[in-house]
Amino acid sequence: MSDGQAPRTLGVAVVGFGWMGQVHARAWTRLAHHFPEVPVRPRFVVAADPDEGRRQEALDGYGFSDTVAEWSEALERDDVDVVSVCGPNFVHREIGSAVAESGRHLWIEKPAGRSAEDTAAIAAAVHKRGVMSAVGFNYRHAPAVQVASDLVASGAVGRIESFDVRMLADYSAHPDQALSWRFDPALAGTGVLGDLVSHGFDLALHVGGTTLGGVTELVADQATYLTERPLPPEGGRSHFIRGGDGPRGRVSNEDAASALLRFASGARGTLTASRVAVGEQCGYGFDVHGTQGALSWDFRRMGELRVCLGQDYQDASWETRLVRPGDGELSAFQPGSGIAMSFDDLKVIECHLLAQSIVTGVAHGPTIDDAVVVAELVDAMVRSFQEKRWVRT
Repeated sequence: MSDGQAPRTLGVAVVGFGWMGQVHARAWTRLAHHFPEVPVRPRFVVAADPDEGRRQEALDGYGFSDTVAEWSEALERDDVDVVSVCGPNFVHREIGSAVAESGRHLWIEKPAGRSAEDTAAIAAAVHKRGVMSAVGFNYRHAPAVQVASDLVASGAVGRIESFDVRMLADYSAHPDQALSWRFDPALAGTGVLGDLVSHGFDLALHVGGTTLGGVTELVADQATYLTERPLPPEGGRSHFIRGGDGPRGRVSNEDAASALLRFASGARGTLTASRVAVGEQCGYGFDVHGTQGALSWDFRRMGELRVCLGQDYQDASWETRLVRPGDGELSAFQPGSGIAMSFDDLKVIECHLLAQSIVTGVAHGPTIDDAVVVAELVDAMVRSFQEKRWVRT
């Protein structure tokens, strides 16, 4: 510790111990490895999950002191200071609000609820109790994205003319993927809109910053291509599990969505997303074109930023800029350019920002308020599609 004082112990609870709950737990474990200067040390108090196997994994693999089947039991303890909420969308409003109302700090995955109404309810509880919050918009933490944000803010690309975002994946492309909660609006709310478009909006708003201003108007389209899926096998809980030859159920939210965007600055943009794009795995990225230059980033080459800067208006060429120490938080993970970071590393950065918020009492990184803005834009896309018109946001 820089001041010579012993670090404060932070009692951690994780609600929902599937893949993302385990990612959160690993991030808490690694916090001191990468950010030793932060004067907190997490202690794994309790993991809540209805699945017995996951609870056992939390005990044996992650060192939690206790596990419970019901999330409410985790909030009955007096040694929990912060809660990671990593369950499915339909529990976010109830659990996220309860965490904040109990006076605990909140780290919640996106989308924080099934709608802007759900997200706003969580935000109201956070503000009422004055606790710190973090939301899982992890892609903005990639060092190359931070460099892009700095370049835009510095005016390096000039006045932005267009900002285009793509969020393409194949995780639901197989027609025999089982009908999980993600395909039911009562449980998930939207489909790819909440899952991937929310990330796309956050990237645009974060990188564009005050230079772009917010989205002022949009017009949207959406489609459901795989309208039926097999019911999950008995006991099947994973989103990626395949169904059998038995009965099938209806998919009731969207597989793909797109929008034309108008920003406060006068710039235009596009956002396209799909969960059924064959041949696309984590094809997440953006292209920025300004009056004096351009930038491009793709998550699949996370440590590279494509730049077209400082040249003439015509016949300008592109270069690949590898991130290096001093860019974002790269130096907390790697000693030099070109050494790759990972998805999990971005969640460690997210954890670090929440820890800073808790220590200082000042919000760092994406908060529940950012999630509200994004959720309102997602709702606007739904309204635009339903009403077949441009919608002001």
